[in-house]
Amino acid sequence: MDIWKETQLRKLATESNIDAAYKIALNFFNSMGYEYCAFSLTAHSAGQRFDSVNLNNYPNGWNTEYEKNHYSSIDPTVAHCHKSMLPIVWSRQTFAQAPALWEALVEQGLQYGWSQPTHDPNGPSISMLSMARSHCQVSSFELYEHLGYAVFISHTLHTLAMHRFSCQHPPCVNVNHLSPREIEVLKWSADGKTASDIATILSLSERTVNFHVCSSIKKLGVNNKISAVVKAARSRMI
Repeated sequence: MDIWKETQLRKLATESNIDAAYKIALNFFNSMGYEYCAFSLTAHSAGQRFDSVNLNNYPNGWNTEYEKNHYSSIDPTVAHCHKSMLPIVWSRQTFAQAPALWEALVEQGLQYGWSQPTHDPNGPSISMLSMARSHCQVSSFELYEHLGYAVFISHTLHTLAMHRFSCQHPPCVNVNHLSPREIEVLKWSADGKTASDIATILSLSERTVNFHVCSSIKKLGVNNKISAVVKAARSRMI
């Protein structure tokens, strides 16, 4: 990995503010040859309504035009991301059932792009990270070359956006606290230790270590070990 990429991704991983994190992501994808970057998330809140995040650097007026023409209801990339976790490349064929939207994208110089969805397994929250440019079709080689970066960035932004909602709408019930052993396992995970390493250090079976990790993930309401470590750290549990 190029040094600048690693530096930017490390910076993103330690960022706690969704707006600042988005700017890092935007600079990252600009450097990768994309003029535009967009992140959007719709999440169900404790108040029984849906909140949303919509961050992008699209051309002036595009967001207003998109909302005014209700393009979200016919946007094939939105429909795809609500039912799949795979990326989708933008093309005339992709927008075959929405020609008006495709022509609007072409006019704005947004026709060459792709989107990566992220789903929250603990609820109906869905986010979409999109990269676009005004020239050069996105090839299959380029898509899979950049896919790993997009997945990492999408999950990071998704986690920060959900954290914003949790602060705005604190849960009505008490949050389950982590046990001392779960905290210990997450501390070692934060240091980069694998389940096998932690099992040796704590004189446990690897299966038991994984049990504590899964329990922590469930209690913290996240979807993977990295997110559990980040949330525990931000909550000052570790």
